[in-house]
Amino acid sequence: MIHVLSMKEFIAYEGEALTVEWFFDKKGKSEALDFFETLSNAQKRKTLMLFKRIGDFGKISDITKFRNEGEKIFAFKPQPDRFLSFFFVGKKIVVTNGFRKKGQKLPQKEKDLALKRMKNYDSRVKNGDYYEE
Repeated sequence: MIHVLSMKEFIAYEGEALTVEWFFDKKGKSEALDFFETLSNAQKRKTLMLFKRIGDFGKISDITKFRNEGEKIFAFKPQPDRFLSFFFVGKKIVVTNGFRKKGQKLPQKEKDLALKRMKNYDSRVKNGDYYEE
């Protein structure tokens, strides 16, 4: 079994209302965090400001910055990038994937990936093998 890094390394922001976490796979890899790391400092700042706002207040009312994409998937929108996510019990929002948006519509393959990771997260948490004890 592969030993996962400390959970703290997967917390993007811990606020009063919510904790924003990066999704990681069974090997301890987070594609969303890897994408974030490739961004310019200005883009990282824009993304982290959105994480801070939702973490501190529990919501972002501006749909140009955060939007419900349906099927329990939400998008952080630090233009031109997108970070898909979902809310989870325990005051968490889990960021599943990030990408550079090129067209008007959300690419279906990105939403499908977010849905797959949400399902994976849910089953791993229920089985007790997502977080270290």
